[in-house]
Amino acid sequence: MHNSTSSGDVRTPRGRILIVDDEADIRESLETLLLLEGYNVDQAHNGNDGLRAMESSNYDLVLLDLMMPDKSGMDVLTEVRERDTDTPICMITAYGSVEVAVQALKSGASDYFSKPWDNEKLLLEIDRLIAKRRLDRENTQLKRALKQRYAFPNIIGKSEKMLKILDLVAQVATSRSTTVLITGETGTGKELIAKAIHAHSSRADCAFVPVNSGSLPPDLLESTLFGHVKGAFTGAMATRKGYFEIANKGTIFFDEIGTIGVETQAKLLRVMQEKEFMALGSADTIKVDVRILAATNSDLKRMVDEERFRHDLYYRLNVINIVMPPLRDRREDILPLIEHFFDKYCADNEKFVGPDGKSQLRFDAEATQILMDYNWPGNVRELENVVERAVVLAIAPTISADVLPDFILQAQGVHLRHDDSAPLPPDASLFEILNDFERRRIIEALEVHNWSQTETAEKFRIPLSTLNQKIKRLGIDVRKMADRARAEKAGFGPG
Repeated sequence: MHNSTSSGDVRTPRGRILIVDDEADIRESLETLLLLEGYNVDQAHNGNDGLRAMESSNYDLVLLDLMMPDKSGMDVLTEVRERDTDTPICMITAYGSVEVAVQALKSGASDYFSKPWDNEKLLLEIDRLIAKRRLDRENTQLKRALKQRYAFPNIIGKSEKMLKILDLVAQVATSRSTTVLITGETGTGKELIAKAIHAHSSRADCAFVPVNSGSLPPDLLESTLFGHVKGAFTGAMATRKGYFEIANKGTIFFDEIGTIGVETQAKLLRVMQEKEFMALGSADTIKVDVRILAATNSDLKRMVDEERFRHDLYYRLNVINIVMPPLRDRREDILPLIEHFFDKYCADNEKFVGPDGKSQLRFDAEATQILMDYNWPGNVRELENVVERAVVLAIAPTISADVLPDFILQAQGVHLRHDDSAPLPPDASLFEILNDFERRRIIEALEVHNWSQTETAEKFRIPLSTLNQKIKRLGIDVRKMADRARAEKAGFGPG
């Protein structure tokens, strides 16, 4: 076996091709043709040589002679297909019978050419097969990445409530058609659960189509779901496929299902029952095989009682109900979630990332306690936003409470005290006690260092900006205190 590349050609090769043929002139002719087109080329002069080449190297395509003395092309093809169903193999032979061609294609050949071949047609087919193989590989990698992204290990939660939900998700995913209604407050991760169900189902290789029901006005929602033909309404300049047709064989996910109107509810129910629909402006029926998942933060049962949501659609949707707990009810998941979001946003912002690819950031004890005790009305989404903000503002590996949003500090009773001499009340919270301690220590250090904030920051081994944030949060008026201290030193009492 030998390999060749066009000399002096610095272009990126279009692909690597193996020629397996016992006739030297055929091999040389093909090699010359392919080199001129920018391919890298290897040669093998018999079947066994070709098998060894394919075992030791990866090829984008193989041109394989059918009739060879030691091992036929059909034998080589059969052996290769036992371990490699991906690499395109084109059979080439002087015996152009239909029976042989059909046998080769049934055995896994990608195409079939007879000698003498048409150079232009051969090159076009080679280009098509290599492009198709690369597209298939990209799609496979994309699907693998999607599945990994929504694999259960990436749904962060070690609490008993989340573990039970993941067990239920694993069971539900095995069903091909059962509808699932995911309920819970905003920001609890309902869409993430829906994507996990799809990614672990038999429909994973087909489309997952999310529909944000609340963001579309009623007149556009039906067109979006069912599509329309040209001229169906004013502005319908071309025929458009709807989400149901796009999601065929896959999954459609309705987020905030409770916001859709009663008329659209009736059409959705018909699709679920009949598995067919008509595009707007069309009399033709379109058959679909779609799994429906839905989510809501509304009380659908109450909406049914108030006749704002169809009871028959509700029971169709609510075959399996997954209830997402609010973050305040699974506080043991807060720290793992913080660590997960630190890893994500440190990587995104290219800061504080260790050699292992993990974040080196952490909240200090005070900030951690504040986050653990906060009620999280916005749930996981709110926590993610807070962590992202902290990463962006972080200037040192340890993040203090200074970078937390004011509304969280206020909600937790972390008030700024401006009277440094006033004692804490007997019922002071832990945060007030910690803040009082930190405030007094900073004031003491400022006094020792003659009110120099730069020297005080060096003493505490923190950046000056961090000290300034703390001074501001704790309500320390450095100028006023320095002036008063100087006045007292000069013999003037306060006031």
